[in-house]
Amino acid sequence: MAEAKKKPAAKKATKATKAVDETPIEAVIEDQIVDVDVETTEVVEEVTDAKPKPTAKAGKRSAKALTEAEEEAAKEERKLKKADKETEDAEKPKQHQNPTRSRLERQGKKFRKVAEQIEVGKVYNLTEALDLAVKTSPVKFDATVELHINLNVDPRHADQNIRDNFVLPQGTGKTVKVAVFADVDDAAKATAAGADISGIDEVTKLLEKGSMDFDTLIATPSQMAKLGKYARTLGPRGLMPNPKSGTVTTDVAKAVKEAKAGRVEYRVDTTGIVHLGIGKVSFGADRLAENASAALASIKGNKPTSVKSNYVKAIHLTTSMGPSITVETAAAN
Repeated sequence: MAEAKKKPAAKKATKATKAVDETPIEAVIEDQIVDVDVETTEVVEEVTDAKPKPTAKAGKRSAKALTEAEEEAAKEERKLKKADKETEDAEKPKQHQNPTRSRLERQGKKFRKVAEQIEVGKVYNLTEALDLAVKTSPVKFDATVELHINLNVDPRHADQNIRDNFVLPQGTGKTVKVAVFADVDDAAKATAAGADISGIDEVTKLLEKGSMDFDTLIATPSQMAKLGKYARTLGPRGLMPNPKSGTVTTDVAKAVKEAKAGRVEYRVDTTGIVHLGIGKVSFGADRLAENASAALASIKGNKPTSVKSNYVKAIHLTTSMGPSITVETAAAN
């Protein structure tokens, strides 16, 4: 049966092969040429459509004119969007804004109360200013009286970089702890003068531990080389001995006495202002006046020769967290 079914299928395949063989070769070639022509025509039409429209050399159809027209249309569109946004913002309900308060109004009740004693815009002489400073301290602790002096100098110039140290006649009102880095003989002199810590070994032990249990460090010139490796620890804290501040000296006994008595150092900042504490409120106006006079005399004595006009531009006196009092500059000029 299977052999009988295969015979008709074989006959059909033979007939189809004969039909293909009998088809003329010219007809097949013509059909292929027609197909190629149709595909070529479609490709040419696509390329033709992709070409940009020709533009004129000048006039409204020039490339420049068309670009400007596109930019103008984009600009108008942005304007419309901005106008729509402004209209939407105008329709929204406005939020209530509190009026800006003055600097005095933003202070506490105690500050505002004592500030009423100072007349706005008035320039006081030094005696009146010190009296007011004592009366207008709003804090409960013994506040420091500060002197801020605006100098007509440019700290970028070496001769106008004002820096000095002096002893306040009435002291600073602070208990100063002094350490002396010196050999045995000088350490004994320092101890007799009132030094709290003296000797190379004693100070070195504290530095090795990272304990800065002192306010002032005094050293002799011969021992300064040994302090070099601690410069990164002492420098940022302002404890590194310096000849300009009087903490590098051969006369350690005198340096200790001055440090205990109230030696202070000042230096003009980058804006040309000297900030200096001249005592405590508990000193009273008379003792503060002595310290203020000494401070002004020191600053006046360091006037650079290159400054020809007024040396002191402004002086202000204040206490810790207290109101500012403007002082006459005649005493310093």
